[in-house]
Amino acid sequence: MLAMLNGMLREKLLLPMFGDVAALVSSGVLLSVGILLVAWLAVPWFGALPAREWRLIGLFWLGLTLAFEFGFGRLVQHKAWADLFSAYTFQGGNLWPLVLAVTLLAPWVAARLRGRVQASGAAGMERRT
Repeated sequence: MLAMLNGMLREKLLLPMFGDVAALVSSGVLLSVGILLVAWLAVPWFGALPAREWRLIGLFWLGLTLAFEFGFGRLVQHKAWADLFSAYTFQGGNLWPLVLAVTLLAPWVAARLRGRVQASGAAGMERRT
């Protein structure tokens, strides 16, 4: 949802105002900040977890993002694989690879900033009781 809103903002406002390259860069930065904000807001919902689990949450978020991107691109938009993979370069101001890295790391980073990463020994003790 966040990425779709970002895409609409890019197409309707940023592209006409700034042109292709600046709009793509701005859009990538805005989407990355939005993902970090969502992670920041979600951390209390998850509670305190070991670093490994925060990283798994990020991996899950990344997996969902890629599944949507490739599934929608192939099944709905009928794009060729080459067209889909072209989005995974930094050409023309495209920051999509950076956005994916932020998606992967955002839960762990937000949890660290909010002090919600448990020491690895604490998680093992908690689960045994």
